[in-house]
Amino acid sequence: MKDLKRDSIDFGKTKIEPLFHSIFFPTLLSMVFASLFTVADGIFVGQGVGSDALAAINIVAPLFLMTTGISLMFGVGVSVVASIHLSRGNNKAADINITQALEVSSLLMAVVAVAVYYWRIPFLRLLGCSDALMPLALEYLIYILPGCVFIVSQMIGTFVIRLDGSPKYAASLEIIPGILNIILDWLFVFPLQMGIAGSALASTLCCAVASAMVVWYMSFRTQSIHIRRLKLSLTSLYLTTRNICYMACSGFSSMLGELAMSMVLLAGNYVFIRELGEDGVAAFSVACYLYPIVFMVNNAVAQSAQPIISFNHGAGNDKRVSEAFRLSLRTATICGVLATLVLTLGAKPLIGLFLHAGTRPYEIATAGLPLFAASAIFFALNVAIIGYYQSIEQNTRATVYMLLRGLVFLIPAFILMPMLILPQGMWLAVPASECLTLAVILLTRAKHTPTPAQHA
Repeated sequence: MKDLKRDSIDFGKTKIEPLFHSIFFPTLLSMVFASLFTVADGIFVGQGVGSDALAAINIVAPLFLMTTGISLMFGVGVSVVASIHLSRGNNKAADINITQALEVSSLLMAVVAVAVYYWRIPFLRLLGCSDALMPLALEYLIYILPGCVFIVSQMIGTFVIRLDGSPKYAASLEIIPGILNIILDWLFVFPLQMGIAGSALASTLCCAVASAMVVWYMSFRTQSIHIRRLKLSLTSLYLTTRNICYMACSGFSSMLGELAMSMVLLAGNYVFIRELGEDGVAAFSVACYLYPIVFMVNNAVAQSAQPIISFNHGAGNDKRVSEAFRLSLRTATICGVLATLVLTLGAKPLIGLFLHAGTRPYEIATAGLPLFAASAIFFALNVAIIGYYQSIEQNTRATVYMLLRGLVFLIPAFILMPMLILPQGMWLAVPASECLTLAVILLTRAKHTPTPAQHA
């Protein structure tokens, strides 16, 4: 059996803590950089274009989250499945699964992008766009759509390259395009005065660069995994469909995680624009720019533990699985507490990066962000636990928990909380949803020793 070794990584034998750290720190660095570059994008737009532009981007943001949701579904799914194949020495099956995930997901996202472009105005209406924000939202949407196609291969490639034993290169897929994004954002928004379109174009170009980096790695540097030519016979198409469905099931709860973020934006946009108008959406957009940092940091915890847990789960090494899970829980707790403290204590200076002090959106955001920040600790633990169930192929449990936090509890919370306390209830809907989900997870958690599925 070929060991997965690159950057001195061996998923089956290296001690869990140094193994986890060797993956976690490059992954964390890339996630934080990606989040900071998104924040920088918001700062440039907020300072260079205005609060209405921030609100317009927040209207379009669910599309971007849907795109990353599809990417995560296939990325996590193929990483789980390929990890198990590799732990058993079945490299050819892992290669085929990886090729199928990259090609099918890219094709799917291209179809979605064309459909959204064709029905762009009804689509924006569905997302809650007002007449006042429609011109800006349309401008942003048209330029960001090509980037949605590129980001699929970028994100799936990150999982695959990390699994190949190259977490540093995987991190560079976020860092290098992110630095380029800041430069292009500044250039397009300020000197070239391209407005909101410049911000979208910068993001699209950077996603294209990251996608090209994935293609280069898979063509020239990969060691344990390779892209294979897929056959087009009926039997091969049937097997591809079966494997894609299995990978989608394995990663479905990750897509639900992104869709949960989309629901936060969608439901929040509806509630804030109804109660507080465009100023309310602009204030809420600040939280939506900052919260992905929390999401990315805790996603780094789950993604770093995933290949370790999946590989050892496939190898039948339950002791290493349990040790990796406990370490991910400890790390998630620390990250969640720190995120809550930073967003609470640093609310005013953070908001001041996006909005001018003394304006109505600024005042709404400073009153609400500390309340919204209470969700971080619950969110961190939820993501770590759900990631564990994904990694050991407990897909039903992972999906149910993700549905609870992203739909079952979230929508009623956004409806009921403002009725109980307005405006605080709008900001407390997400913390309430995450807290209730964690309570259900802890009440229903039982010891499971699942047998890895024998998939081809």
